[in-house]
Amino acid sequence: MGRYLAEWGLKRNRIKLSDALFVPLNAPKPTITEIQRRIMSSSLLWAVDVYGKVYSLSTARGRWERDTDTLLELKRVTAGQKRSWGIGCDHHIYLNIDHAEVPIRYREETYENQRWNPVDGFTDVLLPTDRWAWSDLTGMTPQPLHSFLLPSDSWEWEGDWYVDQGCAGGDPTETGGWEYAVDFPANFSREKKWNSCVRRRRWIRDRRYKARGSWTKIPLDHPKRPPIPLCDISCGGWEMSEQPGQYHFLWGVSQQGQVWFRSGILPEVPEGQCWEQVEAPKEVAQISAGPGDLLWAILWDGQLLVRKGICLDSPTGSSWVLVDPPPVKGGGAIHVAVGVSVVWVVTKDYKVWFRRGVNSHNPCGSGWISIGGEMMMVDVGLNDQVWGVGEDRGLYFRKNVTPSEPSGRGWVPVSAQWGHSTQIAQPSAGCEFKGLTEPSQGSVLTCEDSGETEKLSRGEEPFLTATPGPDSTHTLKSSIPTSDSFISSLVADREPLKPLTPTHRPFTAPGLSQGEDSEASPAPMCIVDLEAAQSPQGECASMGKAGGMGTPSSVATYPLGLESSMGVVEEEGPVWAWISGGGCDVDHIDQISWLSPSDPCSTALSIAPVELKALQERKAKTTTASKEPVERSASVWVRKGSMRWWRDWKPYRWVDVGVALEQSTNFNSSRDAIFFIYYTQYDEKKYLQVFMSEVTALVPVVRENTHHAFAVYTGERTKKRWPLVLAAQTDKDMTDWLSLLTGCCCEARGIRGRISRQALWSVTTKGDVMVHEPSPCLESLTQTLPCDMMFWLQVPGHLRCVESNSLGVVWGIGCDGTAWVYSGSGHTAGEVLPQGDMGSVHTQTDVRAVYIYENQRWNPMTGYTDKLLPTDRFPWSDDIGFTECTKSNTHPPSPLWFWVTEWAVDFGLPGGTDKEGWQYAADFPVMFRGNKSLKDFVRRRRWVRKCKIALTAPWQEVRPITLSDITVLPCLAQSNMEQVPVWALSDKGDVLCRLGVTPENPAGSSWLHVGTDQPFKSISIGGGHQVWAIAWDGAVFYRGSVSASNPAGECWYHIPSPPRQSLRQLSVGRTSVYAVDENSNLWYRQGLTPSYPQGSAWELISNNVTKVSVGPLDQVWVIADKVPGCPMELSVPGAICHRLGVGPMQPKGQSWDYGIGGGWEHISVRGNATEALRVAHPAAPALSGTTLGSPLPARQPSSQENGNAVGL
Repeated sequence: MGRYLAEWGLKRNRIKLSDALFVPLNAPKPTITEIQRRIMSSSLLWAVDVYGKVYSLSTARGRWERDTDTLLELKRVTAGQKRSWGIGCDHHIYLNIDHAEVPIRYREETYENQRWNPVDGFTDVLLPTDRWAWSDLTGMTPQPLHSFLLPSDSWEWEGDWYVDQGCAGGDPTETGGWEYAVDFPANFSREKKWNSCVRRRRWIRDRRYKARGSWTKIPLDHPKRPPIPLCDISCGGWEMSEQPGQYHFLWGVSQQGQVWFRSGILPEVPEGQCWEQVEAPKEVAQISAGPGDLLWAILWDGQLLVRKGICLDSPTGSSWVLVDPPPVKGGGAIHVAVGVSVVWVVTKDYKVWFRRGVNSHNPCGSGWISIGGEMMMVDVGLNDQVWGVGEDRGLYFRKNVTPSEPSGRGWVPVSAQWGHSTQIAQPSAGCEFKGLTEPSQGSVLTCEDSGETEKLSRGEEPFLTATPGPDSTHTLKSSIPTSDSFISSLVADREPLKPLTPTHRPFTAPGLSQGEDSEASPAPMCIVDLEAAQSPQGECASMGKAGGMGTPSSVATYPLGLESSMGVVEEEGPVWAWISGGGCDVDHIDQISWLSPSDPCSTALSIAPVELKALQERKAKTTTASKEPVERSASVWVRKGSMRWWRDWKPYRWVDVGVALEQSTNFNSSRDAIFFIYYTQYDEKKYLQVFMSEVTALVPVVRENTHHAFAVYTGERTKKRWPLVLAAQTDKDMTDWLSLLTGCCCEARGIRGRISRQALWSVTTKGDVMVHEPSPCLESLTQTLPCDMMFWLQVPGHLRCVESNSLGVVWGIGCDGTAWVYSGSGHTAGEVLPQGDMGSVHTQTDVRAVYIYENQRWNPMTGYTDKLLPTDRFPWSDDIGFTECTKSNTHPPSPLWFWVTEWAVDFGLPGGTDKEGWQYAADFPVMFRGNKSLKDFVRRRRWVRKCKIALTAPWQEVRPITLSDITVLPCLAQSNMEQVPVWALSDKGDVLCRLGVTPENPAGSSWLHVGTDQPFKSISIGGGHQVWAIAWDGAVFYRGSVSASNPAGECWYHIPSPPRQSLRQLSVGRTSVYAVDENSNLWYRQGLTPSYPQGSAWELISNNVTKVSVGPLDQVWVIADKVPGCPMELSVPGAICHRLGVGPMQPKGQSWDYGIGGGWEHISVRGNATEALRVAHPAAPALSGTTLGSPLPARQPSSQENGNAVGL
């Protein structure tokens, strides 16, 4: 049975068994099942030589075969799925349908119509208002039997006309196939009634396409007119329908630069109907269509056109868009090739370029990337695989082209057997180079200037020369015809040439002698295996099997003439001019024998001779396997996925989108990435793109009813307060995407190595730790880096606050009060930090509390109950009452957290509670208190449940005391001190001083308790060992006599607070002190001098501030509750703001620079001691009514001197 199936398959595909079994000699013998699979799945690669001869290469046979029609001469070929088209030298269009395609049959039909009359009965004599006696189904078009003709010679009738006996639902009738009705038009039925005055029956005839597997002309639109002189054609669109291969779109370009479209190409009408002209803004030279809806064209001036709006309903598209060609000197593009989502271009200097960001949503792409190799033309086939014709007129294939890396990683030659011999058809060496050229930017090897290049510049003999034989003709590359006019002239009138003998040149690596000639020229252009060339086996293979002095390998050089008086020299192989892989089904995982050469010089393309010389020089320097990294050509890596995108215009809603991250690697190993978002609006495909080099932060979004979401900030979006908000399907997907995007941002900005000691640290409301690497312009007075342009990198860990200094000492406090010390200083330099510094990692844990509120209202019948008014909050809600939060639907912040306790009543609310934990008030929302009165109609109580997180992060735990606040002495980077002062507050308000802290031992050794009269809630140490603190009641204290020799100081001095204000947090810099009160007002302490460090008065700077941080240079950064311009949809508390104009003459600054807004909890700039050049700053404008640059309008500024308020 298996033998019968094999024979049936071989006959059906018309190939030989020996061809089907073409495999490498060392490969195992295939089974019958494998033979059947190869036969059924075989596809063809088409190629045309410079004389118009057409050749095909089957994936199953591995042997080049010329078309059986020896008189056929085509200029160009374009292949689609199971069918191909070509332009003949006679300007006719030829069609070739794969012989393995399902037989194509088309059924012609016509209707015979009759009317009844009393004399003759039913007859074909109809009324003048009736339809034709023979017509179509509608009766509007006459269709007699003799009017049906075959479209072309490729069709044949399968029989004569016959009556369709199945009618009225398909049931056979016994009335000769007639259907009866009262009149035309009406509903026909097979039953004849007394009032049936008309009848009809259908005649059908089948015709079959008989020209499968051969090239045939398609019929002309007007038989009496000459065909349209097309110079280029391209087919595509077969993957646009739900059934791939159902439709094919054929495009053409005439010699006058006009664009034509072949309409009516259907599965049953493969030849199409007619040509339709598509208007173009300029004259077009070449066109390329992809399997989808992509269409690109090249103008005569080298510019590129992109057709938009192509779909099944509008196959010709709607408009053209002009795209600039790759940036090359003195020219533009000469060839373009389009795939499903890729575009390749060859420029006038034969360099290959790849278009990044191409998609059906973005057909124009986003930028050009130079790819290694030099090609005459390229073609994109199935699975976006790339084929090309090199400058040596050889055929090449782009290896390792995958969906995630569409640009591939190198070129390999198409080394299939030729004709009936066992010779491998290698790239033709008969096309000599006119001279050396500069290596391409994306070439495999980067070469330095050589002496040969200098010879060329002086007009001397080029580096590569050919030694013609006695009967050979020296022919340069320019002698090979490259245009259609050259081909036509060559094939129109040819005479047999004299027999020519190929010349061979021995290949000798530099430094090796061959015979008596020690100055033998290197080999011409060849294919270089960069990996194998570094191995001993590779060197031996290139120098000869018998060692360095053995028989050298040679490369044959064939002159242009390919015909002799004895006939065509088939064994020498053609000189290729065109290739089309649109019908060749090859994937990156397929093991194709003729794409797996054994030659060590065949895995990467380096066509420039100077690049070959550089490789030879490198090989001559060593005789062992080199471990030096080899430069690769440019490549593109892509990752795709699906997310939800928050559309930031009306109507605001979540939209399902497709996302893609495209990362490119240039020839110099530099990388850049673009993040694309594809969406559809009103059936129109659109997209958004974000350059990762412009991203300022990737921040998880803190929103109600929004899970697994993060915001992408750029400079422009930060100014507009509209970040790009995306939501992943799971928390793991969000983590993976954040890690990937962060890594791309770091690579684009060149961030490598460990985090510097000058870094700015911050913490989000979710506990994520962020860090920014500062630049000298960050605190410049004239050219300050905008706050919205800062790039924030996430560091693994979960904390509530972080403090640092310029000596590398970084402390943090978790939500549960645990102290942590940053231990990332042991990081290996040179490693990219997609997740921050990972020098010394530990297991970090944190515990936080989740709160919900139970709300009740009193009524006279039942007392307090959860039956609330319609205008009240939910019975179970959050603190504000807008969101319903029950015990069952309240979950930990993310899947990384897990519950460690059960729900319990919280008795620690501000204002106190009763015995059951209730707080009372007159209504929602007002101030709640713990005592009930007669006017209290509502009450609430808070429930708490703790959750825990455990992760791996570069933070080391400091036990055993839990802390509420921490501060580290800010100092300059060049400071040298034996111990770094670190002060802290315990969760009970005790003041602590850490001993033994050094840059080498940031955790220190022990705690020293500093006595106080009352508990404290905030503490800060500044320049000169100034220690300031705030008590629980809002009073301010200053610690005197603190020094390096006396780290704990002597006593506390009370500092008056601002009038009627209670301070909650402060920060001390080198010479300035800032504080924030309970009403979110920012205050500045005036009059600080070395002799009077307590200062003299408080001055209001701004309002709407929640946290402040003062650095070692007195720079001021704050966390603002809100910033101007932030939309209500994103009005999440917490925005980073920077005080501008701070200097010796303006210690209070002048204005605010608004940074990234929403979701920030804490910031520390106490480690940034990077000083900028101090220049004169313009005088500050007078204050009038509002504070300049305040996040919100401020009250009239006031000052206080010794506790008494005075006016300015």
